[in-house]
Amino acid sequence: MIDLAVDPVLAWASGRRDDLPWRRTRDPWAVLVSELMLQQTQVARVVPRFTQFLERFPTVSVCASAGVGAVVEEWAGLGYNRRAVNLHRAAVEVAERHDGAFPADLDALLALPGVGPYTARAVLAFAFELDAAVVDTNVGRVLARQVGERLTPKVAQSIADALVPTGRGWAWNQAMLDLGALVCTKRSPTCMECPVRSSCAWFVAGSPEPDPAIGSAGVSSGQSRFEGSFRQGRARLLDELRSGTVVAPAQFVQACGWAERDDGERDAQRAAVSLVADGLAVLTDEGSLRLP
Repeated sequence: MIDLAVDPVLAWASGRRDDLPWRRTRDPWAVLVSELMLQQTQVARVVPRFTQFLERFPTVSVCASAGVGAVVEEWAGLGYNRRAVNLHRAAVEVAERHDGAFPADLDALLALPGVGPYTARAVLAFAFELDAAVVDTNVGRVLARQVGERLTPKVAQSIADALVPTGRGWAWNQAMLDLGALVCTKRSPTCMECPVRSSCAWFVAGSPEPDPAIGSAGVSSGQSRFEGSFRQGRARLLDELRSGTVVAPAQFVQACGWAERDDGERDAQRAAVSLVADGLAVLTDEGSLRLP
């Protein structure tokens, strides 16, 4: 375990990012929306889209009845569109199996489509204000550097659980997220600004290589290049569907932007198949694509 002082972290974080809209709500639906949007997407991009999304789907029941195509359409520009499908599926599950009320239970939340260990605990901490500990990329990085070694998921979660001050789960988790996002960053961490640098084994040792955060539980390894990738072409095809267009098979390659690409037709067909497999599109009887 680590000797990470609670009060300095809470004092440092107090009021720091209270303007974030999802920090002004305890609605589990709004919290779930924010958490799925924030996965692999920068905060600045999420803020306006979060508000816009909730204007269209203010409750879990509204989202469940709207249909997955509407959610995929509203998700445009946020990337990782599978999250939109999972969000809709989770909404349907809550509406149908829980009468529209989110369960304040870890196992029940983990049973929802697309809800993993971090997201489930985030709902418990940020909506129900329970003393659950969240471990994402930012928190995982702080913990690994404090300990001074790489952490397995089980050990990282155990350390995080032990650190949560009783009755302060909401504030503590927000503080830890901010500490990793703003100070204990992946590159060029500002250690001299850290309120708990004296207990950080990595800092005390002189920040030697390799950084213990690399490869540690919860810490992302980064994404492959998007420009010119298969993911980019697939995203273009989905954007064409979002415009209300029904795309015929002969148009797949053009919609993907691969008309001049070797094996463009093959890859475009593969992109179409993957969109259907992920629930982001459906095939018509004629073999064309449209939103669900």
